[in-house]
Amino acid sequence: MARRDRPSRPRGRWRRRAFLWLPVLLVVALFGGAAAAYHYDLGTRWFGAAPDAAPPVPSVPPVPGLTLPAVPTPRPVARPAPSGRPSPTAVRRALTPELADRDLAVLRGVVAPLSGRPVLVEGRGLAMPASTLKILTAAAALDVLGPDHTFATTVVAGGRSRLTLVGGGDPFLAAKRPTGRGAPTDASLQALASQSVRDLRSRGIRSVTLSYDTSLFTGPELSPTWPASYVTDNEVSPITALWADQGIAPGGASREADPAASAAAQFASFLGKGGIRVTGSVRERPAPAGAREVARVTSRPLAQIVEQVLLVSDNEGAEVLGHQTGLAVNGHGSFAGGAAAVRQTLSGLGVDLSSARIYDGSGLSRRDRLPAQSLVSVLQLASSPDHPVLRPVVTGLPVAAYDGSLADRFDESPGRGWVRAKTGTLRGTSALAGLVTDARGRVLVFAFLSNRIKPVDIPDAPSALDDLAAALATCEC
Repeated sequence: MARRDRPSRPRGRWRRRAFLWLPVLLVVALFGGAAAAYHYDLGTRWFGAAPDAAPPVPSVPPVPGLTLPAVPTPRPVARPAPSGRPSPTAVRRALTPELADRDLAVLRGVVAPLSGRPVLVEGRGLAMPASTLKILTAAAALDVLGPDHTFATTVVAGGRSRLTLVGGGDPFLAAKRPTGRGAPTDASLQALASQSVRDLRSRGIRSVTLSYDTSLFTGPELSPTWPASYVTDNEVSPITALWADQGIAPGGASREADPAASAAAQFASFLGKGGIRVTGSVRERPAPAGAREVARVTSRPLAQIVEQVLLVSDNEGAEVLGHQTGLAVNGHGSFAGGAAAVRQTLSGLGVDLSSARIYDGSGLSRRDRLPAQSLVSVLQLASSPDHPVLRPVVTGLPVAAYDGSLADRFDESPGRGWVRAKTGTLRGTSALAGLVTDARGRVLVFAFLSNRIKPVDIPDAPSALDDLAAALATCEC
């Protein structure tokens, strides 16, 4: 049977009724507004009217012989999380359907409680970790340097008018001052130039020669284990102790071939805008011994740097942290020095890296290899109250379907909001390592490393890993 539309009511009749009810509605609104103003004290909140003084509360003696029952202890609002060890059988049962996904290819996986032995191990041996390696780099840097550590970029004067811009390995040194409220510390070339101009003008100097010093870091600026195309493909910048905006050219479309030289040129431009002329060519050379410091800017605290590096999977930031850790541990701010320092530091914390192969700090090297257990061990340490200096490793992990590299993942998934994890992606590799709260409120630690993914399955592999983590979120383990 064909459906018939309902006839519409004549509009004129409703207009006449509304007109008759209008006075009544106005009176109701008037009284309602007065009641709201009295109840919520809107005169005081909005117009500054003095509130009426509260009447004194009368003191009433208790009635003789009256006995009141004791106030019972309220029940907790939420059921406390289980304190015992999760069930390996329950974990395996929850993950079995997702582990059969062919998009996962060759999988290495570990699931464990916040402390103690794993409750599930899937696959054996080493796997390419991709960017989950940043978890190890971040933890080692925090343990060695401390969460409050900062990195300084300076300008020194040798003689009357010879300036040297000295790189201090600040991964987030900017060209221009940050704008907007709540901006991070002003570690910028522009701020350095302003300080330098004030010093020079106070001494009557209007022209200088300029050089720059990158000697804090040593060795190659690109890892020998990286493809030569990484810079031209806009994957990473050359790693140096001095750069601006991480060596990314204005507009973000390319990487500077020589980030230090570019930073020095920008610094010279800021000096010129301040009325200080730079004469001659700007060259790289070590700062003279005994040079006087004329300007200094310091980075954000290391805890904030780590959180940002993990949140967005910052390759440049991770490599700088690796170099800085190498400097502190063995005196070598290089790829090799950083890798050795990460291994030494974490091994000292009880993480088994005896079989691992580490060549950089970011996981960009296709020769990096880790057991999944090493990632779980570091996350357990960072979650432990016994190692508070490592806590930024956990707080820096992206939240599923919310921020960082997980902002566009876990959509319509039971894992959204319940998973915090570091992502990892290289050609043929996808990884996910982090923490998840299960259906009973227990926090589980996991690491899933998928290698040898076929080209046709590469787009689907991250979703397959997300499904594994989401299965843990729904598990009553």
